[in-house]
Amino acid sequence: MATTSIKQAVFLNAAARYSTLVLRLLFNAALARILVPEDFGIVAVTMVFTTFFSLLSDMGLGAGIIQNKELTREDIGHIFAFSLRLGLVLMGAFAIFSFPMAYFYNNRALVPVGMLLSVQLLFNTLNVVPNALLLKQKEFKKVALRILCACLTSGLVGIGLALAGLKYYALVAQAILDAAFIFGWNYFSTRPPMARRPSRESLDKIRSYSGYLFGFNLINYFARNLDNLLIGKTMGEAQLGYYDKAYKLMLYPVNNLTHVITPVLHPILSDHQQDKSYIYGKYGQVVKLLSLLGAFITPFVWFASGEIIPILYGGQWTAAIPCLRWMSLAMWAQMILSSSGTIFQSLGDTRRLLVSGSLNAVLVVGFIIAGLVEGSIVAVARNVAIAYNLQFVATFHILIHYSFGFRTRAFLKRLLPDLGVMAAVALTGYACTFLPALPLVWSFLVKLAAMGAVYLLALVITRQLKPLLGLLFRR
Repeated sequence: MATTSIKQAVFLNAAARYSTLVLRLLFNAALARILVPEDFGIVAVTMVFTTFFSLLSDMGLGAGIIQNKELTREDIGHIFAFSLRLGLVLMGAFAIFSFPMAYFYNNRALVPVGMLLSVQLLFNTLNVVPNALLLKQKEFKKVALRILCACLTSGLVGIGLALAGLKYYALVAQAILDAAFIFGWNYFSTRPPMARRPSRESLDKIRSYSGYLFGFNLINYFARNLDNLLIGKTMGEAQLGYYDKAYKLMLYPVNNLTHVITPVLHPILSDHQQDKSYIYGKYGQVVKLLSLLGAFITPFVWFASGEIIPILYGGQWTAAIPCLRWMSLAMWAQMILSSSGTIFQSLGDTRRLLVSGSLNAVLVVGFIIAGLVEGSIVAVARNVAIAYNLQFVATFHILIHYSFGFRTRAFLKRLLPDLGVMAAVALTGYACTFLPALPLVWSFLVKLAAMGAVYLLALVITRQLKPLLGLLFRR
């Protein structure tokens, strides 16, 4: 029963995510041809800080609501009241913060951009409780439809405003509308109560669990965004725009494969938080699926990055190609690793999640700084890829050995055939570099066909095709 529920939820989420992926690629391709890299760089700088304030707005409350099965409707009302007050405080704080942010980057345009995006922050804070309730109730169909509708609405508005000449304000309006739409959808879907004032007793029911999770998210934020902060300061908005485009492309498989699965895992697996063997078995299937998919994506993006960037965004973005090429080497590890946090949460072991995040942050920050010392966004991209692969090993040792109590080596040994598949695809990609020069689209299609064919053949030879199809389609 649990397996069927996970499979149905994943397919609903996948349908919405992949439809949204196509829409976002089209919208981003259009916006990249209308706007210039500096426009994206200005918004990227601001989004680094809005992401940080969004961490303060959540504080692990959403996951705590999902994990705790004993919260009453009255408790929800008190937590929602706390979110409202927190959202108003954070909105005002970020509006004020936009002035020192503009001074730090020596760009006055960041003041109005920051003030406008403070409204997005309010909607994100208000959305924490209704979004958690929607997931806790396992309303995955509503979540899937919401993702698609929000993307379509905000994307069309963003393109319209960009064509009207509003430059980076088009991207700002797109972000605000997306947050407002999602909050409105979630609120009217769940109708959460709101108390007149928050109760400390209700907050204490999830404080310990949420506190460790909040600490992890806070540390992970700095580790993930230090590169954007320092590139924007030391190399300017244009260089940040190139780097950010490559980084977001690297995250596409993570966000649209891993994040198809992970949002439904916590609501479902948290029902079995006392049964580690059950969660371990289900998680092993998830890791195997992501590993096999990543075995194709990682080498393909490395060898096709020279076609992907110009096809999607145009010739003005070619400086992002070497960044994407290096970052592609982290895709396999990132696809698998991005699911680990959900498992820590499902086990109720957010304390070890915090320990893991702290150790990994030191690793990632050190590699980022080393890349910045070289003075090149390509060096930063290379070092980020190295750090993420090392982070993969460290995190899985903590999760499997300490949280589950199983042998890490035995767990990772299952992935060896997948690395063999990846090597075969990579060799094919390398062989494609000796082909005569072709137009971009044809070059992309030839590499896709050749590497895809070898990928399928390698799956058959290593006897991985049947397990992959079973994980994808078995009910």
